[in-house]
Amino acid sequence: MTRAWVAVLLMWASLAGALSATELTHSLLRFADLKDWETDDHDKALAVFLNTCGDMRDPDWRALCALAKDQPEAKSFFELFFRPVLIQNDSRSLFTGYFEPELNGSLKPSSRYRYPLYREPQESKVSNPWYTRREIETGDFMQGYEIAWVDDPVELFFLQIQGSGRIKLPNGNMIRVGYGGSNGHEYRSIGVELVRRGVYKAHQVSAQVIKNWVNRNPLDGQELLYHNPSYVFFRRIDDIPPESGPKGAMNRSITTMRTIAVDPAYTTLGSPVWIEKEGANPINRLMIAQDTGSAIKGPQRADIFFGTGDRAGREAGKLRDPGRMVVLVPIQRAYAMLPEHL
Repeated sequence: MTRAWVAVLLMWASLAGALSATELTHSLLRFADLKDWETDDHDKALAVFLNTCGDMRDPDWRALCALAKDQPEAKSFFELFFRPVLIQNDSRSLFTGYFEPELNGSLKPSSRYRYPLYREPQESKVSNPWYTRREIETGDFMQGYEIAWVDDPVELFFLQIQGSGRIKLPNGNMIRVGYGGSNGHEYRSIGVELVRRGVYKAHQVSAQVIKNWVNRNPLDGQELLYHNPSYVFFRRIDDIPPESGPKGAMNRSITTMRTIAVDPAYTTLGSPVWIEKEGANPINRLMIAQDTGSAIKGPQRADIFFGTGDRAGREAGKLRDPGRMVVLVPIQRAYAMLPEHL
């Protein structure tokens, strides 16, 4: 995947069963059409926009980024230079959440820290697909590729799904790891597998439910994890402080509750996007599209970044709601997207 992978867990893509996409439509809206637009903290959104807009190469975006760096009044900046565009096809809208896990680990193995994170061997890069998850974890050919060791194999499995995370060392220091490659095998959802076996109904499955089941059934749980042959390798990320957010697809730190992962086939990375998430705890907020993920497909599909740690993981894991996302597009581009007869 192109970002610190994940969107909330890839299993949601299989469980959701999104409709196939056909004709794409673009509808020009007014800012007055955006629910709670007037009361959002536009300054926070502008700060997040500035974090990545300098990496956008298109002249329109570069000009807007230069204006934003002059610290304009944020709400007026967005209203003057952008227009809200609703981009749709027949795929349904869906919001999920993702987070950065925090695991307990060590730079040396011990009786507690027994489960290694590996960097990618050269052989995997040139022979793809390479060995399966089972073969990698039970073989003896990965010695020397360890980055660190953690104390929980289930948390390590979900770290691979998320694609990035922090590891808290025994002395309290933190290291950050990010996606460093994969073995090339197709991802298989263990959540879907539990549903297929009749262990749970689809609506009952969540990351926490899976973790609890594996921990209660260690032997069968290990076999369940092996059901997914895909394996993710990591790399250490030492160029951003641990207290900052992980890197997204734009290779910059992402921001809790202001960054979303989108499908870049429909939404330009770096774009401001107005979110109207329905369901429990509605969210109406201007966010920035700074990330992508394999499970994020379609113009009305987004993953909201909830932050780092267990609490963020619990909140992200519960999110699976409808709504709509409206992209703020530079004015000339917005009008150019509309049908000619308008």
